[in-house]
Amino acid sequence: MTKDNKQTQNQVQVQTEQQVQVQTLSPQQVMLVRLTEMPLEALQQRIENECLENPWLEKAPSDPSQGGEYADDAPSPLERDGERLADTYDYRSEDDIPDYMLRPSYTKNTPENVEYGDTLSFYDQLKAQMSDFDLTERQQMLLEYMIGELDGNGLLGKPLIQIVDEAEIYQGIETSEKEMLGVLAILQQFEPAGIGARSLQECLILQIKRDENNPAQRLMLQVMEKYYDDFLHKRWERIQQKLKLSNIQVEELKREIKRLNPRPGSSMGERSVVIGHQITPDFIVDTDEDGHISMQLNVGNTPALIISPDATEKLEAYEKQKDQQLSKAMQEDIRFTREYVERGQLFIEALAQRRESMIRTMNAIIKLQRPFFLEGDDTLLKPMKLEDVAPLAGYDISTVSRVCNSKYVQTPFGIYSLKHFFTHKAAQKDDADAATSKQVMAAIQDLIDAEDKQHPLSDEKLAVLLKQKGYDVARRTIAKYREAMKIPIARMRK
Repeated sequence: MTKDNKQTQNQVQVQTEQQVQVQTLSPQQVMLVRLTEMPLEALQQRIENECLENPWLEKAPSDPSQGGEYADDAPSPLERDGERLADTYDYRSEDDIPDYMLRPSYTKNTPENVEYGDTLSFYDQLKAQMSDFDLTERQQMLLEYMIGELDGNGLLGKPLIQIVDEAEIYQGIETSEKEMLGVLAILQQFEPAGIGARSLQECLILQIKRDENNPAQRLMLQVMEKYYDDFLHKRWERIQQKLKLSNIQVEELKREIKRLNPRPGSSMGERSVVIGHQITPDFIVDTDEDGHISMQLNVGNTPALIISPDATEKLEAYEKQKDQQLSKAMQEDIRFTREYVERGQLFIEALAQRRESMIRTMNAIIKLQRPFFLEGDDTLLKPMKLEDVAPLAGYDISTVSRVCNSKYVQTPFGIYSLKHFFTHKAAQKDDADAATSKQVMAAIQDLIDAEDKQHPLSDEKLAVLLKQKGYDVARRTIAKYREAMKIPIARMRK
């Protein structure tokens, strides 16, 4: 063996070290993430459940004179650096940034159920999400077809090859299994997580992967990917042994998995019924003739929470006996009490932080979209992204996204989802100001309303006329907007 060969052989095994930064969320951060995502009705139910599970968490007296978390004579958990956070804000001009001055609004009467005009079907809700993706016309067509193939649970019960065959037979659409797999990957990014799954296992895995902030994510994925059969047959002892988990870890794992929804489509169906009849707005915005805008956080029936005085007294009594020999039962009682008191305090603090993030985010949206809140005209909406709201609200993009998820605001002009105010640049006007898709659609509507009904305008002609108005919009973009507005093609408008 030559010297060079010996050196090569000795260099085969190389030990390397690599620094990897892993972000771990604290239990309070995880709790805050989940509470922030909840709309008002879900939050109220979550609070009820927490009060049932925690023996030392109580609803504060409704009379402020009797004390309580938000009583006038008690320090508010929202007090921060000498400032206090208000439930209600007033705006006089676009430059007004409201001072954080506390005005408790828990005793104010706010509407809990408000009529909402539009009814969104399961299919429409999914189709509406297509605009969030940069899709080609063909991808849109295939995606619409695939959405139509979902069952009532939001799952894809047919093999892809069968969908490919049926698309050609019944719709004249020629495609391939590979192409439909790519379309399915897009569909599985829709909300809620789990939509478009081909099996229960895939449905649960999709939801787990989406929940990146969950500390139990890695273990949950291991259970679903490696020990799914054991999970399906509830062989938790075997799972515990294979993953080398403690009893506490197993119980926590079970709780987290129970949070997953095996029928994501059915939850959308329930939501569409609610939207069709009544919803609970999370914010109430009002205006007057003087250009005065006020915003109030709707707290509904959400109670203020306190830690039971009995728990505090018990811990103080134990503290006086700390030098004495305590029985095993008394030590266990202390541990139990402290654990649930700390859990209750974390929950109360997370609720306060949620309330602050909700108000600050809504403040930022009102400031950025002030003309709309004064007039109620969609064409006045400015292009706005999460990146625009985040610095003004003082949070990162992910927090703003959670605040805006499934939240609604009541205005004098109707009830709107917060996502309604996030508009993207659709074209460039002559003055270089950004135009939103809603402005372009309004211009299309004006042109079609004024067209000669014997010779309706084609999409190509609309593109030319829009360019003359300062909107540089492609023909296929016009076709997309026209379809979204439910306006038929030119020959069907005669």
